Amino acid sequence: MLKSQQLGSKVYSNTNVEEVKRLNANSGLSYNEVKALMARKYIETKK
Repeated sequence: MLKSQQLGSKVYSNTNVEEVKRLNANSGLSYNEVKALMARKYIETKK
């Protein structure tokens, strides 16, 4: 049995879902957030 399964974490195909969520939360901006930020900056420079 996997260590994460012993602790009651959700595991699919040897992927610890809770660990992935934690890492994603700490990873910074998403692709869509970066696109939106760049669009806002572009519009601000055109004023």
